[in-house]
Amino acid sequence: MLYLLLSICCSVIVSVIIKLGRAKDINTQQLVLWNYPITVLLSWILLKPDFSSVNFNQLPFHFYIPLAVLLPTMFLFIALSIQYSGIVKTDIAQRLSLIVPLVASFALFGENITHKGMLGISVGLLAVICSVSWQSKSIQSNNKAILYPLIVFAGMGGIDILFKQVTQYNKEVYFVSLFIVFALAMLIAFGILLYKLYFKGEQWDKRAVLWGLCMGFFNFANIFLYMKAHRLLKDNPSVVFTTMDVGGIVLGGIVGLFFFKEKLSLLNKIGLVLAIFSVLLIYFL
Repeated sequence: MLYLLLSICCSVIVSVIIKLGRAKDINTQQLVLWNYPITVLLSWILLKPDFSSVNFNQLPFHFYIPLAVLLPTMFLFIALSIQYSGIVKTDIAQRLSLIVPLVASFALFGENITHKGMLGISVGLLAVICSVSWQSKSIQSNNKAILYPLIVFAGMGGIDILFKQVTQYNKEVYFVSLFIVFALAMLIAFGILLYKLYFKGEQWDKRAVLWGLCMGFFNFANIFLYMKAHRLLKDNPSVVFTTMDVGGIVLGGIVGLFFFKEKLSLLNKIGLVLAIFSVLLIYFL
């Protein structure tokens, strides 16, 4: 549970960095893309992937490309979803993407869950629903307004499932896999950045480089600790998925309330209480 708590903290710090960057008019998409060099560097220094100890035929290459593509592009689809569908629908898509890995926990990973565990997860899902601000004016009503939230919903859930798949391999393969995924994601991120700079005429935001490199430390820690939790709780992936999501709601809500002076509706406050209750249920049951 300690790894999950630390991962949640790092995840919220990543969100805070993006939020602060946006407030300072920093190009947040460039900021996100620049976090990958640090992520790759840390994975090489701290994980020490030993390519000589693994058989390349045993490496799960079929997970690498989807993960490498989804990691940097999800931020872009989130931005597009906000543009065409609004913040509320995008937030709903991100929150409810928890359903995707939860279904996979039982259908794909064969998890057996107790009635008490199901109670904790159910309360967690209710907390997710209550944590969203549902009052909003629709921005557009077209195919893009429907498509982008669906991509965010499926993509965010898919990332969780793919990372869980990678954690099921032995330590040597696992460390090599992480490094390869981050390295490929960095190449794709730079490809996107070059496309935006040279073909779309976007201005290079120098401030985004420093902010992105800083974000890389916490993004690496978030992913590594999250996957560490999956390896330790390998028979209970639903616990990891739910705790990570609702834990983010709790800490993110507290940070937003006290540091950014965000206003919470009554429904949001109920969601925050339910999220805390859900984590306690999952932990103690």
